[in-house]
Amino acid sequence: MKERAQTPGGVRAAQLAILVLIWIFILGIISWIVGLLRLSLQLGDIPSASIGISLVAIPVFLLLLGVANYVFWGLRSAGSGEATSAPAEAERRHER
Repeated sequence: MKERAQTPGGVRAAQLAILVLIWIFILGIISWIVGLLRLSLQLGDIPSASIGISLVAIPVFLLLLGVANYVFWGLRSAGSGEATSAPAEAERRHER
């Protein structure tokens, strides 16, 4: 079976699409949690559990979003040759 080689543009488009989907998913979760907080206040419910959950969940999802962004831009810069690894840089200095 022949394996089809993927173009760098296709891989970057897939990575960008995944990043956009992660943004949409996490922002949707955060807006859903905020909506639940507002609903609990409107219904006169005790918001302590909702506030406790949101104080933990929202920063966790924002952290995951930051990690996804960091990984995406790290892969993008590594693929374009901007980033070099520390061992490769040390080896180049040693050869000079």
